[in-house]
Amino acid sequence: MKTKDFKKIEVIDLFSGVGGLTYGLRKSGLSVLAGLDNDVSCAYAYEKNNKAKFISTDISKFNFRELNRIYSKGSIRVLVGCAPCQPFSSHAFKLHKNEKDKRWNLLDHFVRGIKIVKPDIVSMENVRGVTKTDIFKNFVSELIKLDYSVDWKVVYAPDYGVPQNRSRLILLASKLGNITIPQKTHERNKYVTVGDVISELPKINAGETSKQDYLHQAKRLEPINHKRISQSRPGGTWRDWDQSLLPNCYKKNSGQTYTSVYGRMKWDDVSPTITTQFTSYGSGRFGHPEQNRALSIREGALLQTFPVNYDFGNFSASKICRHIGNAVPPQLGIVIGKEIYAHVKIYGK
Repeated sequence: MKTKDFKKIEVIDLFSGVGGLTYGLRKSGLSVLAGLDNDVSCAYAYEKNNKAKFISTDISKFNFRELNRIYSKGSIRVLVGCAPCQPFSSHAFKLHKNEKDKRWNLLDHFVRGIKIVKPDIVSMENVRGVTKTDIFKNFVSELIKLDYSVDWKVVYAPDYGVPQNRSRLILLASKLGNITIPQKTHERNKYVTVGDVISELPKINAGETSKQDYLHQAKRLEPINHKRISQSRPGGTWRDWDQSLLPNCYKKNSGQTYTSVYGRMKWDDVSPTITTQFTSYGSGRFGHPEQNRALSIREGALLQTFPVNYDFGNFSASKICRHIGNAVPPQLGIVIGKEIYAHVKIYGK
C-alpha cells in the first residue's frame, strides 16, 4: 500500500457517550485515541467497540493539558464533541432557556479545551436549537478569533443516510485551510427507510424478547395501549381510534393538534428521531409499522445506525436505551470523518 503523503490524523472525542461519533470517525479512516464523558456507565461500550481509551471526567473541571500528552508529536490534531443537547432541544427551548442548567455552558468548556489543545480541526454536532443561543454564537466567534476557518449548517439526517426525521447542527473548523460541511449523500427518493433497516428482524410481541437476540425485546403494553395501537395505521394519529380510547387531554380543544405521540411508523419512510424513550409507545411515534408494540431496543439501535454487533454491555434496558438515544448516529460520524479526511488530504501535507 502506498504511504500517505500527509500527517497522521488523531482524534479525541469530548462528550463521547458510548461512542457513536467515535465509531463513525473510525470507520471513515480516522484514528480516535480517547473519549471523555462524565457517565462512567458508557465506558464498557466505548472501549469494547472502539479500541480507544475512555476517560471518565466532568468536562467542566477537566485539565485539558492532559490531552496534549495523548496526541502523537507531529500529528494532525482533531477535537470533536457533542455536548449534551437537552438544554437546547426544541421542547426545552420553548419552555424556558434554563441557563442555570449545568449543561448550558459546556460549549464554553469546549472552547477552553480548544484554547489549550490547539487542535488543527474542530468538529461539533448538536441539536438545531443550540444555534439560537448566545453560547453558540460565542463558540463560533471564539473559533474565528483563534484563526479557524469555520462552516456550520443545520442538516437533515436522511440526506446523509440516517433513517430518522432528525435535523442536527454540524460545525467544522480548521486551521489548515477552508473547510466545508459535507455534501448530501442521499437524495429524497433514495433515503434509507424503516423497512430497509428493521423489516427482516424476527417478529416479537409486546413484552417479548427474541431468543436469538436479547436486545430485540419490546416493552409490554397496558391493555388500553394495546387497543390503541391495534387501531393505529402506519403514519396515522390518535384520530384513527375509537372515541373511547382517547386520553382526556385529546378530548380538549387544546390537545387537538398534538399528534406526535401514539403513532405507527411507516415501512417506506424514515423513523421519528430516536430519543432515550424510543421503546415507549406513548413517548413518540414509536409504534412498529405492523406489529402491535413499540420499537425494540435492537430496532432503535439499528435506526440510530449502530451495527448489529455493537456491544452495549450487560446493563438494564432503560440504561441501554439512554445510551442509544443520547448517541450521535455513527453514520453521521462516517460522513463527518470522510470530510475531515478529504480536507487533510488537501491541506495536511
